[in-house]
Amino acid sequence: MKLIIINGPNLNLLGIREKDIYGNKSFESFFENLSFKFPDYKLEFFQSNIEGEIINKLHEVGFSYDGIILNAAAYTHTSLAIADAVKAINSPVIEVHISNIFSREKIRHTSLIAPYCKGSISGFGLKSYELAVKSFL
Repeated sequence: MKLIIINGPNLNLLGIREKDIYGNKSFESFFENLSFKFPDYKLEFFQSNIEGEIINKLHEVGFSYDGIILNAAAYTHTSLAIADAVKAINSPVIEVHISNIFSREKIRHTSLIAPYCKGSISGFGLKSYELAVKSFL
C-alpha cells in the first residue's frame, strides 16, 4: 500500500511553534516512528507552505497512490483551489488536523476540503496521522 502525507503551511515548524497546541516533536521525528510502525506500507511525506505546490502534489499522486493523508493547515479553511484538487483526483483522501479545529477560532470550524474527503480526523495531536494510516488498512 502506497500512502503519502501532505502537510500544508507552517507544519514545517512542528516541535518549535505553539507547543501547547502542536506538541514538541518535529514531524520528521514523528514520521520516522510512524514508518517503523507500518513497515509493510510505503509511506512518504511532503510539506509546502505554498498552495500551488500542494495542488501540484495532489495532481501528481492523486491517480496512482492508494491514499492521501492531507493536513492542509490554514488552507483547509480558505482554499477552494485545494478543495477542487481533492475533488478532481481518484485517490481517497483523509483530512487530518493535529488540533481540534472545532475548539479553536470560529473561522477554523469550516473545512472547504472535507466534503471531498473519505473522512476527517482532528484533535488527537500527531496521533491523528497514525489513525489516518490505520483507516486505510
